[in-house]
Amino acid sequence: MRIFIDFRKPFVALEQALFVEGCEIVRDYNWEQFGLEGFDACLVDFCDSARHIKRLWQMNRYSRKSGTILIGIDRDAPWHKGVKRHKLWLMSKLKLLDIYASHSIQESNRFAQSLYLPNAAWIEKYHLYGRTLESLRYSGGYIYDVSFIGNINADRYPEHRKRLDFLNQLKAKLHVFGVNIAIFESENMKVKDQVEIIQHSRINLNYSAAADNNGEISWGLPERCYGIPSCGGFLLSDRRQHAALDFDLNTQWIDFGDMDECVSKIRHYLSHFDQARVVAEAAYNRVISDHTYSNRARSLLNAIGALEKHGI
Repeated sequence: MRIFIDFRKPFVALEQALFVEGCEIVRDYNWEQFGLEGFDACLVDFCDSARHIKRLWQMNRYSRKSGTILIGIDRDAPWHKGVKRHKLWLMSKLKLLDIYASHSIQESNRFAQSLYLPNAAWIEKYHLYGRTLESLRYSGGYIYDVSFIGNINADRYPEHRKRLDFLNQLKAKLHVFGVNIAIFESENMKVKDQVEIIQHSRINLNYSAAADNNGEISWGLPERCYGIPSCGGFLLSDRRQHAALDFDLNTQWIDFGDMDECVSKIRHYLSHFDQARVVAEAAYNRVISDHTYSNRARSLLNAIGALEKHGI
């Protein structure tokens, strides 16, 4: 299958997975001059395309002539990276895409035929690094009670102010109980250093995402919800509706609804380390089985194949 990737910022994990699945990946192609003949599909960044609708409209004309399936990838619903509402309204009315592939289905079929394409673990980077799940059962091998790794630069990224405020309040509340929480800015951190922290933290937190920034909590799970388990870490996440689609809530997923519940669950799983490791190992096995970018690539290819079979 021949796929044209028209992303301003490469989606490396997915592109690599598509290549491994046997696709020919083409970037930096002058489609405005040469058209889209010979491509089975074209992947575009939904948010960038919504900001440049005229360009997408022109691409749509070429895709119709060539039979190329036009797919918008959206990893930031429902905020859509701050795209203006009138632009989103136009996208919903014009229906320029054949498939709207998103980590959240809370706007299902608004922009095109919807495909649930959640984030995933990039296991070429986020993996056990020579550790074993058995070795992570040793409680004496941990440095941090709780850690968070992510973007906390609220001056540069105001959408993360809520996250930073929550973490600072949590730190004060945990201090009363003698629990330490380590907070790390991830922007310039090497992946191996992130994995080192994950594997030395009894509890790894997920809280808030840029996609929540329009006031509505995104149903989708941030990438760390897959990356932490793929490294063998125990994840404690804020509540996300799509967790029930991707994990068994009874055995593979632990979450909290508010600050008090977060503190309560941190104290519980610090006191019941063996329980935490049972959940962490179940989540690891689920992620490796179902939530890698190879899984996502196959989902995309199946959707493309189905449209090709029945005509777009």
